[in-house]
Amino acid sequence: MNIAMVIAGGKGVRMNQDIPKQFLNINDKPVIIYTLLAFQQHPEIDAIMVVCIEGWQTILEAYAKQFDITKLKWITEGGENGQDSIRNGIKELAKHCNPEDMVLIHDAIRPNLSQEIISGCIASCRVNGSAITVIPCAEAMLMRCGDGKQSEETIDRDSLARTQTPQAFPLAKLIWAHQEAQKRGITNSVATCTLMIELGEKVHFCSGSEKNVKITTTEDIEIFKALLMAKKDEWIK
Repeated sequence: MNIAMVIAGGKGVRMNQDIPKQFLNINDKPVIIYTLLAFQQHPEIDAIMVVCIEGWQTILEAYAKQFDITKLKWITEGGENGQDSIRNGIKELAKHCNPEDMVLIHDAIRPNLSQEIISGCIASCRVNGSAITVIPCAEAMLMRCGDGKQSEETIDRDSLARTQTPQAFPLAKLIWAHQEAQKRGITNSVATCTLMIELGEKVHFCSGSEKNVKITTTEDIEIFKALLMAKKDEWIK
C-alpha cells in the first residue's frame, strides 16, 4: 500500500495571517485541498493521512467531505515542530498499516504537486528504498553566510540539490528512524531527509519541479495563483 502523509501541523507565523496558511482560501479552495486532490487523483496512492494543526481537524473533515477526498483515512494532531509532527503521523500509521507499506511525506503547503512527481517518487522508492524529491540549483553563484549580512566563501552549485517533498520511505524505515532519533537526542531535524542523513543513512533522489512551490509568504501565494492560471504552450515539450 502507498500512503500519502500530508503534514499540516504548522502555524504559519511567517505569513502573518490569522488562519494557518494551509487553510488559506485561494480561488475558492483551501490550500490543503489542492494538495490532497493531487494524491486523491493519483492511481497509485491508496490512502491519505493528514497530520493536522490542533483545532482544525473538524474543519479539515468538512473540507474533505465537500471536495470528495475519499482516500483520507486518518487525521492525527501535529507536534511542536516538523519532526514531532512526522513522528506523530508515523506512530499513528504503525497502528493501521504494514511495515512494508510506502509512505510519501509531503508538505500541505506544496499545493501544486504534479502527478509526474508522485509517480517518480513512488518508482524511486520501490527501486532504491528511499526517494527525496529534488531540483538542481540554478542560481549562478551561491554564497555561504554566517550572519546573513556578509560572506567570504562561495559554494559550487553543481555539488548541491534543493530538496522538496514528497519524500518516500518504507514505513518500517521511518519507525526505526524516529525511534533512533529519540535515543540519540535528535529533536528538531528540519525534514525526513536531513534526519536520515543525521542518522548516517544514504538517501536517493527523484525529480522535482520549480512549479512544486512551497507557500510560506504572501509572495508565494501570488506565484501559486499565477501557476493556476498558466497554460503550457503547445510547442513547449
